[in-house]
Amino acid sequence: MRSALLDKIRGIVGSEYVLTGVELSPYVLEGRTPAAAVFPGSVEEAGALLALASEEGIAVTPWGGGTKIALGAPPKRMEMVLGLRRLNRLLEHEPGDLTATAQAGITLEAFEARLASRGQWLSLDPAFGEQATLGGILASNASGPRRHLYGTARDLLIGVTVVAADGSVVKGGGKVVKNVAGYDLPKLYIGSFGTLGIIVEATLKLRPLPDDDRLVLACFERLKDCGEAVRLVLTSDLIPSAVDLLDGEALRGLGLGDGASAGGALLLGFDGMREQVEWQCAEARRLLSGAGPVVQRVLQARQRDEAWRLVRELGRSVVGERAAQLRLAVLSTQVTEVIAEAGAAAQRYGLRAAFGAHAAVGIVTAVLAGGDSAQPVIATLREWRDLVGAAGGHAVLERAPLAVKEHVAVWEPPGPAGRIMERIKTQLDPKGILNPGRFIGGI
Repeated sequence: MRSALLDKIRGIVGSEYVLTGVELSPYVLEGRTPAAAVFPGSVEEAGALLALASEEGIAVTPWGGGTKIALGAPPKRMEMVLGLRRLNRLLEHEPGDLTATAQAGITLEAFEARLASRGQWLSLDPAFGEQATLGGILASNASGPRRHLYGTARDLLIGVTVVAADGSVVKGGGKVVKNVAGYDLPKLYIGSFGTLGIIVEATLKLRPLPDDDRLVLACFERLKDCGEAVRLVLTSDLIPSAVDLLDGEALRGLGLGDGASAGGALLLGFDGMREQVEWQCAEARRLLSGAGPVVQRVLQARQRDEAWRLVRELGRSVVGERAAQLRLAVLSTQVTEVIAEAGAAAQRYGLRAAFGAHAAVGIVTAVLAGGDSAQPVIATLREWRDLVGAAGGHAVLERAPLAVKEHVAVWEPPGPAGRIMERIKTQLDPKGILNPGRFIGGI
């Protein structure tokens, strides 16, 4: 990047908020090092930076907390990281309306702390909440176990402010649930990975803090018993906020099991009024006892929070040096069967595998470790993708070394919908400067 261009960037945000040289080491991505990492302190500064990038044809990589930055194909170009850490204010909180507006660079942990002081919370629980930013969560549509009852970011977003590729500021939605007529523009940016614009502010629906919050942990001798337990729960009168499943390898790796012989575990979250939570926990334990030999515990407070943290951070918690992490989407009735077959495939190649699932919605996190080379990892991932495809599902490669990504696509082919996505991308980012090449279909 030319020195004159760097001077223009420094003139927008101040020299202290422009990193170059050795300071860029935290922002190396797939072997690429940007020319600069820049941190605007206002929406106006972010707009000015993107206007300059558009004029100069500079490729921009949006950066929140970096928790999802490994997800995506290797970038085609990466010249300027635009970090949002300075846009970290809670702008407005209306407890009576159960809504709040915040800047995109605020961490989920900081956001929740501000809401909790007034008795409310945002019902999103993705991994690494102390680091993940609100904008990054929205851009990746990240979620956690509570998606079962409360949905994903897409369900909670009311309004959004986005800086477009040309630097213009676009507002969509508003501050009330029932909004103006027209296309639901905020939803367009959810899960778009910063390829259509950079989210700088968002308004979200909130909920009152529950009186009680507990976790029922049930360990079974066989994985198939976990599947039966899920069926029993979903056909009962219970209303869990989370229905998660762990296979035996994950259970032992997380240190949550009561014995080495456990084939898997079911984790049920219950929150709300204390009397209701107590009844649901008791009823869940009674119900689960009919699914086979089971060891049950009810976790509260710090034990509950730590257990959920481990589950959300499965990849890091189970294996320090994971070879790859794949997210599978299948029918909820297929979860245990797919896990069993995928685990057997990994064993054939001499690799370890651990699995966790949002069992009621069919989302499986598959973590692969071991192996002396990339080849067994590549072969296993291909088998996993074929397995999921045969079941009518799909898979996304969430983490893997570059040597693996060169042979295993991160995203599955988009099909006919790809043409529509390409046209949207061209309209909103005609010069292709926003996160080029990292999203589905090379967008």
